[in-house]
Amino acid sequence: MEEVQLARARPEASGRQRGAVESSADSRGAAAFLRLDGVSRAFGSTVALHGLTLDVRHGEFVSILGPSGSGKSTTLNLIAGFDFPSSGAIHLDGRDVTWEPSHSRGIGMVFQHYALFPHMSVFDNVAFPLRSRRQPAAVVKTAVDEALQLVQLESLIHRLPRELSGGQQQRVALARAIVYRPAVLLMDEPLGALDRKLRADMQVEIKRLHRELGTTVLYVTHDQEEALSMSDRIAVLNRGRLEQCATPHEIYARPATRFVAGFVGEVNFLPATVESSGRTARVHDLDVRVPLAVDASLSPGTAVTVALRPEHLVLASGDRATGRRATVVETLYLGDAVKCVLRLGEARLVAKVPLNRYAPAEPGDERALDIDATACQVFID
Repeated sequence: MEEVQLARARPEASGRQRGAVESSADSRGAAAFLRLDGVSRAFGSTVALHGLTLDVRHGEFVSILGPSGSGKSTTLNLIAGFDFPSSGAIHLDGRDVTWEPSHSRGIGMVFQHYALFPHMSVFDNVAFPLRSRRQPAAVVKTAVDEALQLVQLESLIHRLPRELSGGQQQRVALARAIVYRPAVLLMDEPLGALDRKLRADMQVEIKRLHRELGTTVLYVTHDQEEALSMSDRIAVLNRGRLEQCATPHEIYARPATRFVAGFVGEVNFLPATVESSGRTARVHDLDVRVPLAVDASLSPGTAVTVALRPEHLVLASGDRATGRRATVVETLYLGDAVKCVLRLGEARLVAKVPLNRYAPAEPGDERALDIDATACQVFID
């Protein structure tokens, strides 16, 4: 689906092509440190990556987000030199590394399952990349000590991996990846094996390391919250194609495609039709009019879909209960908010109400419903 921007959205974003790159690096005039130029990868008749073009600035933290099979790990393997593209080119710091072996690219890698050597101590695991490069013992010790201090494991240098917690093992993997100060650090679902609390703690640690080292990071994840909270920009992949690359705020508030709107965060999709003026679309079930961009150029009667985030639905009760009314189907307590599943006519809606503004409701109760039409996104069917 192609986006029709609202009037309040940036006009230059309208008419964005599916698969094209929105490059913040280019818009800010900064040269790309890492560039993927039309990179594709096919395995027989299966195309895992379709002409991916992406620029990453020096020191930037870019998350590659998408569902399983979207091409995330394939992209990282191509950048790392573990695999090679079927077409296209990869440039790092101004040089073409498309066909360079992995060991000559100066790239660090952190895997989901750590890949630590079980028979080696923490110190020896972290020292391995330097020793394989035949660095002097004094250089190795200094670099390993510094890396372990960065990840706050200097007191555990003699332990084996089996004597460490999951979070500690992940820190060892991080230290090993940064010990030789790689030009780019690639992280492939690095927190996927950790529990929720430990994941949150490690997210803070990874951001701290990124800030202190200034390393360029490409971070693969399927966790939308993780990508939104950690990234300078997010590249959203779907079936091997780039749907959008933008800041977390732009990805969430101004998704370029229906896929991005539905994949990043929760959203209500509602059918609508362009009205005779060509300037608004009427949402069938809610009798709400959503403004279109001034340059939308849509014919009256055109079928469109409106995307509305749950937090832009406002519920009221008691004296404030005026306007259209929805029936509560279910409520879910989220801690800081309550998710309400609603029915209005044929429409099923999800609203997210902050706890301090939530009036207790039971299934079957009616609530007045208000909608922030200016917060909607509109997509052509």
